[in-house]
Amino acid sequence: MKTVVIGAQWGDEGKGKIVDYLARDAQIIVRFSGGANAGHTIVSGSEQYALHLIPSGALYGDKTVVLGAGMVIDPKALFDEIDMLEQRGISLHGRLFISDRAHIVLPRYIEIDKERDAARKKPIGTTGRGIGITYSMKSDRDGIRVADLAWQEKLDELSAADRSFLECYAERLSACAIDVCAYLSLHNDKNILFEGAQGALLDLDLGTYPYASSGISAAAGASLGGCVGPRALDCILGVFKAYSTRVGNGPFPTEFRAADETEGSLCQFIRETGREYGVTTGRPRRCGYLDLVALRYACRVNSIDKLILTHLDVYDTLSEIKACTAYRINGHETTDFPASIPALSHAEPVLQRFDGWQTPLGAVTHFNALPAAAQAYIAFIEEFCQTPVSIVSVGYERNATLVREEKL
Repeated sequence: MKTVVIGAQWGDEGKGKIVDYLARDAQIIVRFSGGANAGHTIVSGSEQYALHLIPSGALYGDKTVVLGAGMVIDPKALFDEIDMLEQRGISLHGRLFISDRAHIVLPRYIEIDKERDAARKKPIGTTGRGIGITYSMKSDRDGIRVADLAWQEKLDELSAADRSFLECYAERLSACAIDVCAYLSLHNDKNILFEGAQGALLDLDLGTYPYASSGISAAAGASLGGCVGPRALDCILGVFKAYSTRVGNGPFPTEFRAADETEGSLCQFIRETGREYGVTTGRPRRCGYLDLVALRYACRVNSIDKLILTHLDVYDTLSEIKACTAYRINGHETTDFPASIPALSHAEPVLQRFDGWQTPLGAVTHFNALPAAAQAYIAFIEEFCQTPVSIVSVGYERNATLVREEKL
């Protein structure tokens, strides 16, 4: 079984926890895109782990984890992360592999990234990790891959500083390098999880361009970055939160308005209750109502088979909640997600009200035991998106996960 897990919003949906949970039944976890700009927080018992490059299933000692061809890897960040896990008793020796087709982030790319975004009239708000520059160099055919570390002619094209940096990590990178296509073909009978980075609405082609990631964060990236054909993928899961968040600049139709006292208070409540601060940057996330227009778009363009709802417990104390079911743009209503940045920037959300449940969900152990109001909220989402919700997360811990067996 080959299962893909992607974010169905603007990232930060809780993919890390979900991949960690699903990894129990997988033998191989493949991270197929992104770089150290992505951050996944995983809670295991009393321990909390912030991962950036290492796939989320790494906390299980018997799982193989793979950094795929669609990733851009900062060697220093990678080995710092590996060393951190080793110090905390989690060894990746012999079970961490890197695609020899993955590209390498060089230190000067990071500096260029910061300078370029600062010079933009309208900054994108990148994490400054050199991700976009590395993908740009890849597209220009001027990048360097893990496989190229053994290609002296290619290395000779680099500056002395670049070569010096790579010399520090070449041996360790090469020791982990594999042909992922051949490896997965050899292990075709295994359960394999393909883990995405960021969210579908940040995809370079399908997202809110130019306020998007530089890589492929849509489900199609699992095939390209995971080195398997698209027909080999069995199931696509889309993770989304009970509300919406976004980091960095770009249109956000359902964002809470700071000038509105009620929405401003709601934003602060959700940000603090949901710990809505960037794992990588620490920046406070922009918060807003659940955007069902955007979520349905993500379901459609990614062929999402099942949705996974996270952070539902953040709403536990509220008497009412709202979700966006349409946009009002220049006096006209639409339920489609437009490509136009001006249209999205001026879109007014059409909101539908739902009763809150005012019950702590952390103690709930089965989906059917959820309060009626929570189940009604989920049922509406399913109907609007025409996609079933198969898992509901009601906390950060692994066991705070409700699997709706009849929907799997």
